[in-house]
Formats: sequence, structure tokens, C-alpha cells
Amino acid sequence: MTEFSGRTDPERILPLLWRHRAPAAGRPTGRPPKLTVDAVVAAAVALADADGLAATSMAKVAARLGVGTMTLYTYVPSRAELVDLMVDDVLAGRALPGPGDPRPENWRDQVGVYADRTRAMYRAHPWLSQVTLVRPPIGPGMLAEREYVLSTVSGLGLPLHRINPAALAITAFVTAGARQEADSAQLRRATGQSDDDWWLQRMQLWEDWFDVERHPAMTELWNAGGFHESEDAFGYGLAVLLDGIAADAAGFSPA
Repeated sequence: MTEFSGRTDPERILPLLWRHRAPAAGRPTGRPPKLTVDAVVAAAVALADADGLAATSMAKVAARLGVGTMTLYTYVPSRAELVDLMVDDVLAGRALPGPGDPRPENWRDQVGVYADRTRAMYRAHPWLSQVTLVRPPIGPGMLAEREYVLSTVSGLGLPLHRINPAALAITAFVTAGARQEADSAQLRRATGQSDDDWWLQRMQLWEDWFDVERHPAMTELWNAGGFHESEDAFGYGLAVLLDGIAADAAGFSPA
């Protein structure tokens, strides 16, 4: 089941998302708390990694931490806030280079870093594909991604009004590919069946129902061996996208 991020009350979620950058308040003088928000989020992420997002209830997270469910609510107001915190935590886990951090000199290689780490993130946390990020949790992880991709394309010579669309196009392509890989991993885990085995079970389709006259392009490519020699679709698509952005930028560069 798909879940939506960003549905939470900003006055409740923003202090939690930015808890490590909040100004220091007066330190409590009583008994130290049993838990921290970080510990709650880490336990929830580990539970989702192991058993899926649907299994990550407040009660199960509390049990994993060895506390009562009501205790958990003193750290995180509801499961909706918890999901937002989990999402931003794994986004931040990519550790994308920030301002002043070492990064590849070539902008394509910089995009490659972003793509590789994003795909690795979804492989490590396949449940993330079940959370729509149309309205994302606006935390350190999300903003680090935006800063990194924007800084990668901002020096290409694109006009001001094209910089953000170029960055969003890269983000959309990479995220879509990573989420598809995660969906495939979720299916393999849920069914115990690989994608190749799934297709092999349906080989009868090609013998009994496939009409070559209605699918001439597919037939021609199959007969030529094109389906067996296809290159990596993700790598090809990303390269073509970056070629287009580079060509667009070159069109605005001084002659």
C-alpha cells in the first residue's frame, strides 16, 4: 500500500526533522530520557528494512526498543511523523558531498555519484518505494539532495530559468529508476520468485497469443537479436538525458 509523506503538521515535524540544528535550550536536570528520537528512527528503519513498511507500527517499534507504546509517543507524536523521519534519515544516509566537500571535477561524474548512491539507498531500503515523495519531508536529507543536484548543473551555462528544471529532470529520472529496482526487489522478497522466472512461466504467451502482425516492431527487434543485446536501460537513459542538458547549455554559451 502506498503511503504519503509530508502530511504532518509543520509545527510538529520541522523541529523533529531539524532536531540536530536547533538552538540549544536549557538542558533538563531530571532523570535522563530512556530513548532519543534518533534511536526511535533507527529502530523503525531497521524494522522496515527487515519486515516492510506495513509492519512498522508504533507498537512494533516500541517492542523492538523494549518500551511501552505510549512511551514512544513522547518522542514521536504519531506514525505519520515517524515515516517522515524515516524517509529523511535514509535520504541523508547517502552522504552526498556538501559545499566545500571533495567531489568529482566532471559534472557527469557528479551526477554518477548521486545516481549510484540513490540506487544503493533504494536497494538497502526497498520500502522507500512505497512512500510517495511528491510532498517530501523538508529535512536535512531532502535539502542535501536538492543542493547537490542544483550545484552540479548550475555551472553548465544554462540560463537561470533552466537550472531548476534540469536538476528536477535528473532527480526524476534517477529516482524513477531506483524505485523500479526497489519494487522488483520487494516482489522477489514477497513472492520468492525472480523477474526472469516470472517471465519464463509466461512463455506460452509468445506461442499461443502473440500476433506478429500487430507487433511488427517487437517482432523485428526479436528476430534481429535486439532483446538479447540490449544495453543497460538506466545507464543509457541517464547518458542521453545528460547529453541533452549539455547540448542545451552549449546552445546558450557565447560563440
